Amino acid sequence: MIPLFFLVSLLALPADTFGAPTDIVPISGQTIPLRRNQSPRDVTEWSALAKRQRDNLIAKYGGPKAKKRSTGYNTIVNQGSDSLYYGSLAIGTPAVSFDVQLDTGSSDLWVASSSCGTSCGSSPTYDPLSSSTFQNLSTPFDIQYVVGYATGYVAQDIVQMAGFSVSNQGFAVADTVSDGFLTSPVSGLLGLAWESLASSGQMPLWQDLASSNTWDSALFAFQLTRYKNDTTAQELEPGGVLTMGYTNSSLYTGSIDYIDIPGTPSYWYIPLTTLTVQGNSISIASGTTAAIDTGTTNIAGPASSIEAIYAQIPNSQPATGDFEGYYSYPCSTTVNVEVSFGGATWSISPTDFAVAQISSTECIGAFFEASAGTGAPSWIFGDAFLVCGNNKRLSSSAILRFFSHTPLEKCVLCLRYSPPSVGFANLSSIAIAENGAGGTVPSATIGAISAAVTNTSDAPRTLSASVSTLFFLVLSAVLLL
Repeated sequence: MIPLFFLVSLLALPADTFGAPTDIVPISGQTIPLRRNQSPRDVTEWSALAKRQRDNLIAKYGGPKAKKRSTGYNTIVNQGSDSLYYGSLAIGTPAVSFDVQLDTGSSDLWVASSSCGTSCGSSPTYDPLSSSTFQNLSTPFDIQYVVGYATGYVAQDIVQMAGFSVSNQGFAVADTVSDGFLTSPVSGLLGLAWESLASSGQMPLWQDLASSNTWDSALFAFQLTRYKNDTTAQELEPGGVLTMGYTNSSLYTGSIDYIDIPGTPSYWYIPLTTLTVQGNSISIASGTTAAIDTGTTNIAGPASSIEAIYAQIPNSQPATGDFEGYYSYPCSTTVNVEVSFGGATWSISPTDFAVAQISSTECIGAFFEASAGTGAPSWIFGDAFLVCGNNKRLSSSAILRFFSHTPLEKCVLCLRYSPPSVGFANLSSIAIAENGAGGTVPSATIGAISAAVTNTSDAPRTLSASVSTLFFLVLSAVLLL
């Protein structure tokens, strides 16, 4: 027998609780529309229905929810004839765009602060007070590069790039930057290596996107243009493209040659297995690794190996002054270098081997001496390896020399999240045509937001219920005591 007061409590419930018809317009998100599907007529329709019902059930009862995935791209600017490549992103609310150097050899995102002063020159700066979503984490930030440093503090804000948005993205606000580090319009640096290298302790933007299943494919890729030895090149030229979540198949031919990172991801480092100069092998110790670094212009290696390289080039000698650590060699010498990381063999063209001409007869080579820090790869392969040696404005003899190499010419660079690996592919004729082509320097390409990620694991949970329903639940609990 049901107690009278329990029946009275039921009367307090709204009609929709019992499923009774009602003229009340339901609040969005609180109803489950019911409809009867027409009977499928063939196996294809049956399978589609079965899949839809399974997916709906998994989503309803707590299974892993499918996330919207997407792709995006960011056009790049070539600054100083292949000296630096930068892209664009936006920070804050309202969003303000900044140009940042793209560096696969480090992991921190930082931008110059409005309090930076004269050391930041005329570069645009970030004003934390102008963003309503800015958060100061009150953690000091200090990072040292070969060419300079940046110091400041760690913060969080909304960061957008290539059509993606990350809330609470960690980055550094640089109050002090070494003189000459930034050249306008560049305002900072976007580190694209792995979190373990981050001086800020923050997960890199690319890793936030890759690890959250936001991209169609968990990778990003570069195609970089070449303006070296182009006497008509401007300070800023079109620099290629950074793609996120996919590779642009029109920019390369054949397949991508992937080489797995041999240990815990930190740098984008891979085994260096063979290196030949003028057809002669350079001794490479077992276990030698090389980092692939878009933030480095040339190629660094151990002093003994660099000495062995130039020993294959007659009349080369150690350079002096600002070129200490480099070697000079006769410009009339055609230097052929081939390298392998365990897969395909790749060549460095003679034009990319020559860094600069210092006299009527002497040139500086791209390989230079550098001592690696503890745990770091002993070789660093920068843009001299990554850019393609063909330049539309070179002489016909230079172009013929470029195409005469049997080993593959670089390259689309593809960096994959899982399994962690570095990939190279041969440039297509479309990509090669962009070298030295000139044109309008691309403007900021933040992109319309196609996918958003929140950099947090502590998202609050919400519960919706009508007041009368809550009253009933409370009353029932009291009556059952």
